[in-house]
Amino acid sequence: MKACKRFALVLSAMSLTLACAGLAKTQSFSLEQVTSSPFPSDLVTTKRGDRIAWAFDAEGKRNIWIAEAPTFVARQLTHYDSDDGGELTDLVFAPSGNLIAFARGGEQGKNSAGEYTNPTSDPAGTKKEVWAVDTRTGRITRIGEGESPIFTAVGDQVLWIRGGDLLTAPAIGGKERKLFEMRGNVSAPTWSPDGTQLAFASMRGDHSFISIYEIRTNQLRFISPSVDRDTAPRWSPDGTRIAFIRQFSVPDTFSIDRDRLQPWAIWVGNARTGEANQIWRSGDADNDSYPGNQDQAFWQWTAGDRLLFSSERDGWAHLYSIPAAGGAVISLTPGDFEVDSAALSPDRSFVIFSANKNDVDRRHLWRVDVAGGAPQEVTRGESIEMYPVIFDGGRQVAFFHSTARDPFMPFTARLDGANMKPLAPQALPRDFPAAKLVVPEQVIFKAADGWDIHGQLFKPANASGKMPALVFMHGGPVRQMLLGWHYLYYYHNSYAMNQYLASRGYMVLSVNYRSGIGYGRGFRMAQHRGARGASEYQDVYAAAKYLRERDDVDKKRIGLWGGSYGGYLTALGLARNSDVFAAGVDFHGVHDWSQRVAGLPLQFTNQEQNRVARESSPIASVDKWKSPVLLIHGDDDRNVEFSQTVNLVRRLRANNVYFEEIIYPDEIHDFLLHKDWLRAYHAGADFFDKHLK
Repeated sequence: MKACKRFALVLSAMSLTLACAGLAKTQSFSLEQVTSSPFPSDLVTTKRGDRIAWAFDAEGKRNIWIAEAPTFVARQLTHYDSDDGGELTDLVFAPSGNLIAFARGGEQGKNSAGEYTNPTSDPAGTKKEVWAVDTRTGRITRIGEGESPIFTAVGDQVLWIRGGDLLTAPAIGGKERKLFEMRGNVSAPTWSPDGTQLAFASMRGDHSFISIYEIRTNQLRFISPSVDRDTAPRWSPDGTRIAFIRQFSVPDTFSIDRDRLQPWAIWVGNARTGEANQIWRSGDADNDSYPGNQDQAFWQWTAGDRLLFSSERDGWAHLYSIPAAGGAVISLTPGDFEVDSAALSPDRSFVIFSANKNDVDRRHLWRVDVAGGAPQEVTRGESIEMYPVIFDGGRQVAFFHSTARDPFMPFTARLDGANMKPLAPQALPRDFPAAKLVVPEQVIFKAADGWDIHGQLFKPANASGKMPALVFMHGGPVRQMLLGWHYLYYYHNSYAMNQYLASRGYMVLSVNYRSGIGYGRGFRMAQHRGARGASEYQDVYAAAKYLRERDDVDKKRIGLWGGSYGGYLTALGLARNSDVFAAGVDFHGVHDWSQRVAGLPLQFTNQEQNRVARESSPIASVDKWKSPVLLIHGDDDRNVEFSQTVNLVRRLRANNVYFEEIIYPDEIHDFLLHKDWLRAYHAGADFFDKHLK
């Protein structure tokens, strides 16, 4: 009705009726419907592969689901029934498969007061706690306050981390105790194959050690301690050796022209004596820098006494293997694409990985032997597959799957990709509007300096005439938007919003600007990005130029929106080019790089760097800002300081710039409450209607 009242100022009664009828026809589903699909995460399997489990976030109600051999029919295991912000993470099976330990609650300690997140402002406060659920009965048991649970080898005890300490308690519940006293914070604990020794990284600020705790003797020892950062211990299959990553101590500086180079190496040590040797070292070029993604899947001891690891040595994120004794490195995934997630087979002989090989703006599954050979395609087509887990005795693979219209859901298939089917189709609401969604088009346009920039174009169905348009920028910025529903929760929501905006008659262009992933390290680490010069803004401007040159877009009605880094680029567009962007919606954006951003200031070493950082910020051009903006921010944001929005508003008020605001007390960066996403997205759509229609 608001849109109709505005049209009444310029249209006759007859044309008013036609215009409103057109809007009603365009919007064929509600925001509530398109955001109703449950978002899956934390896909895990038992060691035997006879059970798989995952978490579903269904409109803020987070629960564990399970599927068991031989039928692998999915069922809901826990029954939390409120949108209370309690995240459900860290799923792990007991060795028997009869229990799943998990963490429930919000993060702790990342704000200035070290508090737990409390988005509902509960007067009793909140905690993050470890629980265990019986996979047969669904009975849940509180284990203790903390996170990152693991079971002992026999499954009778649960270990978990709280405040950097390692605690233990009976798996059926009972009195907790510290496993040992030690300086530093425990990270990445992992059991030896026989379950008698625990290896972990002892984090100590500017250095860290690989440590081993022996249960039988109640003793701690270290593996080749040094002044460097040793992390990610991995046991050899026979339990006699430990492989780990060593990041060499280098100055932690901020440079205008070049990123910090982080050389690193792979070391293998004797688990009994503590003696270790370097078996491989990175080079000293930019591409050799530590990739930072040596997670459980990418860094493993494999069959044939080899080690699997990842590197960007050729400019792309790829998998490699090397003999544990040292020797020639084999590139397992060569080519101009990036590996995003992976799973090692039960016999450790091959890897199933997800990558944008041959399909740069999607993800598919591939298979490769750890000893080398050509990767074999597992999935293909206009879909996205991520986070594989091999189960059923190594005969099947489970993963998350989506298309342009079908949201991310758990699927299974044989190892060759055959017999692909949904694992829990009953979890998708019956009125989810899949058939009414548009299929985004891949578009590629050039920035002013000649770079090719990829985007996804959402065109309203049955649109005609010149329509309003929006440019969307993701956050991160180490992200890539895809030609379908996204595999990360934040962007799963953003994709739903872009579909909803298209249903309301907006053409939406989602931009994969430089500094994102998917197009190689050179693209991600582009010079002068962000606080170094905002080089990625030319990609946003190029997106607007692309829209302005289209015959079906009204160039006077182009807006932009985004969150976090996308909020930064939204504000930058409004500050620098209110002549191009007529309105914007800025979710928790960075507005001044020279001030506190995420708890700590950037490490500027001289006035020139500080000057460039400020000139790269929206605040530097705020005097040119004319267009209206909606600002949305939670005041317990632990990624972007709330003061970034406070300080911007002061300047907007001083310049009489029209703004609206939605402020969430006690909400964090990635909103924990589903209702907060709905309110923000409704307000964003209405704001654009007010200023662009």
